[in-house]
Amino acid sequence: MKKLTITEAAKIKGVSASTLRRWEAEGKLIPERTANGHRRYDLAHLLGLKPNGALTIAYARVSSHDQKDDLDRQKQVLELFCASHGWQFQIIDDVGSGVNYSKRGLQHLIRAIADNQVERLVLTHKDRLLRFGSELIFNLCEHFGTEVVIVNQTENASCDEDLAKDILEIITVVSARLDGSRNPKNKRIVEELKAIGGKL
Repeated sequence: MKKLTITEAAKIKGVSASTLRRWEAEGKLIPERTANGHRRYDLAHLLGLKPNGALTIAYARVSSHDQKDDLDRQKQVLELFCASHGWQFQIIDDVGSGVNYSKRGLQHLIRAIADNQVERLVLTHKDRLLRFGSELIFNLCEHFGTEVVIVNQTENASCDEDLAKDILEIITVVSARLDGSRNPKNKRIVEELKAIGGKL
């Protein structure tokens, strides 16, 4: 794909060259550099076009290994949905809490979106991505022109089970941080959190 000078790129975007320099400084639009240090912009990237080979990525997640059957069901639903639309697709699956942002599959997905390699992201449910903070990933998708498709907009029983596990994980982390304190108030908070966790 053709590489453009900063003047040509500015015309394509309908902004001034100084705006492109500011966007570069802010990390919004980073050009390539020639051996002589001149900026070069990729036309496809400026137009929001995906490179050849951009894929549909279907993402599946469960909170724990004992939910393997649910993970398999998610993957089957995603496979059938993508195939029925004629999309070339890849499935990424994770086992881990919905409040864990460091899962290997999620990190791979984020890098692929940021590298402009993802045509669309398909999920069975919104919270399969993350329990809290999925809007950040959706905003990233919007920025890079990645379509987000959610197969089922309603909640199901397995989602409720995952929510309970995620809340227990949050309680465990908070308890561990407070437990070491000798402050009577913190000890009382820990006991209250543990009592709440036992009821879930």
